[in-house]
Amino acid sequence: MRVLIIGYVWPESNSSAAGSRMMQLLHFFKATASSVTFATTASPSHYMDDLEGIKVNTVKIELNKSSFDHFLQDLQPQIVVYDRFMMEEQFGWRVEKYCTGALRILDTEDLHFLRNYREKQFKHPGLDSSMKQSELAKREIASIFRCDLSLIISEVEMHLLKDNFQIPEKLLFYLPFLYEELSPEYLAALPTFDFRKNFICIGNFKHAPNVDAVIFLKESIWPLIHKELPEVQMHVYGAYPSARIDQLNQPQQNFYIKGRAADASSEVRKARVCLAPLRFGAGLKGKLTEAMICGTPSVTTGIGAEGIPGEFSWNGYVVETPETFAFAAKELYTSEVKWKKACDNGFRIINSRFSKNLFLESFQLKIKDLQDNLLKHRQENFTGTMLMHHRVKSTYFLSKYIEMKTELEKLKTTLLPK
Repeated sequence: MRVLIIGYVWPESNSSAAGSRMMQLLHFFKATASSVTFATTASPSHYMDDLEGIKVNTVKIELNKSSFDHFLQDLQPQIVVYDRFMMEEQFGWRVEKYCTGALRILDTEDLHFLRNYREKQFKHPGLDSSMKQSELAKREIASIFRCDLSLIISEVEMHLLKDNFQIPEKLLFYLPFLYEELSPEYLAALPTFDFRKNFICIGNFKHAPNVDAVIFLKESIWPLIHKELPEVQMHVYGAYPSARIDQLNQPQQNFYIKGRAADASSEVRKARVCLAPLRFGAGLKGKLTEAMICGTPSVTTGIGAEGIPGEFSWNGYVVETPETFAFAAKELYTSEVKWKKACDNGFRIINSRFSKNLFLESFQLKIKDLQDNLLKHRQENFTGTMLMHHRVKSTYFLSKYIEMKTELEKLKTTLLPK
């Protein structure tokens, strides 16, 4: 079985949860397929994961180029995975034309329209708008219908898609983060309360919710914590910090902007408490599940905790205001009893809800069932068939126009006198 993943960017597992998620999928397909190819239009990154080191083929592709058609015809993948709906929009019609029998899977990462809607609602509280009316929602939902299966990372988003958008459950598959089970030996080796110090906040600064969270932390929460714990430091880590973020660095207040962490997990294991005052966003927050794995209790918001604990108690506190946030941070930092209980809660959440052993077999069976019954599955998805028909017509002509225009410009440059 040949698998093609069309990536939005090259995965950087040490920079973002999205990168870690993509690496989890790549490892799954490497274990179940004869060949896995990762193709993207993005430029290589200095921090990208070594895909060739895990025997994943890598290909640089171009938008609106017939070269991609030839690439598809040569590869003939049985499964095509789109990394976020934008990749399905750009390449889906070509996959439909040249690999009709390939199973089309969309990895949503998180619901982009939900994150965008929440950000707008947060920044403009009086804004009277409907999530369903946004252009982003229409595009993303259309992409979900056009694919044979969409991977949804959060149970909250599963319910939203089924209840608010009436998407049939057979088009969706709940696949959260996939972690190794935390063994007693692993847990026993983690640093204990006395060997940890300082607070940590971590997150990729290309992600708007993380930028807002750090500004909120610095301006509204840290002054309250610093007043109670003047000797304790706040360490903020994250890839791609902007000048605005760098300006928050104030050593005189024990608030340090550390930038990219060479080894994020190592830094989280050194800290005593993780702070994540997220005020908007979607999906699952990798920084918080990583804190659980590292035995680091956390204080976050309802948005931060969304979709993670299920029926289990949080590994710390879920609060909303600066005052309650500061109080909870101090409680976890100073009470070893509460700290240990929070750690145990986190371990329980990881092993009960995110162990890869809970999902990989059912995911593999779902893929096989779809491949065995693909024609029937598509015939029953009339909305997806209709959207594919109209999208192929419109996107085909637009893409061909752009391709011809580009070639014409090259011809002009070659033929016209300088």
